[in-house]
Amino acid sequence: MNLTSPTLTRERVRHEFAVRPMTVTGWRDITPRMRRVTLAGPMEGFVSTGPGDHVKVFFPHPVTGELHAPRVAPDGGIERPQGVELISRDYTPLVNDRGELELDFFLHGDGGPAGDWAARVSEGDQIDVAGPRGSKLAPTGADWFVLGGDESALPALSRWLRILPETADVTVLAEVHDADDEAYLAHLAGQNRRITWLHRGDALPGTTALLEDAARAVARPGGVGFFWFGGEAGTLKPVRRYLRRELELDASTVECSGYWKRGEANHDHHAPVDPEDPEA
Repeated sequence: MNLTSPTLTRERVRHEFAVRPMTVTGWRDITPRMRRVTLAGPMEGFVSTGPGDHVKVFFPHPVTGELHAPRVAPDGGIERPQGVELISRDYTPLVNDRGELELDFFLHGDGGPAGDWAARVSEGDQIDVAGPRGSKLAPTGADWFVLGGDESALPALSRWLRILPETADVTVLAEVHDADDEAYLAHLAGQNRRITWLHRGDALPGTTALLEDAARAVARPGGVGFFWFGGEAGTLKPVRRYLRRELELDASTVECSGYWKRGEANHDHHAPVDPEDPEA
């Protein structure tokens, strides 16, 4: 490890655990493959201040239609229902100008419970939303940022672009199917916010080296940089190894979050992208 590699500080903030019953009030397609669902419910006390925050969304059982989720125990802990199947996935929370919760679903047709629910969503449908349990704030002291990911990371990329100061120098590397997907972030581009679109075409998600190649080619100006990537865990492993092993960057300046993994249902995005890295 390069002992002169600079470090950055990121504050962690814990939030009170809450599970909110939410009702669908509307939906619209942001791109041909990204659907935004608007939800109404008890938003009092909802706090989400980190660019990579996530909530755990509980869906009705696709066969029985029954909806089960944890509840807040009398002592403030988590009370999980017994003897029933909990169907949940993690999503990036978005809050619109009216204070309503919005969730964006990538419609990739994989037959998963979340995507299938979003594909047939109707007003009045109900889900439960837990969290966020905490926030990891944007780093302080960075001179520039490189952010990247596939479609699963687009909501988080939008949060990064909204949370970072307008004066921040930001490069975004976004892997998508084709130009139709560019509408998701295009309105957030600017003089200091450059978005490079990486078109995957007919290749399956999670099978290309587009993000690694783009990370290797990106310009790195002077000063201290911060790298954040989200997406398929297998494609992010070589990205992280390039940043940590070849460039010898400090762990505090690199974050790679495996939002999903090919061939694995409900992948734990808290799992390290590279288990061989002791600081992962």
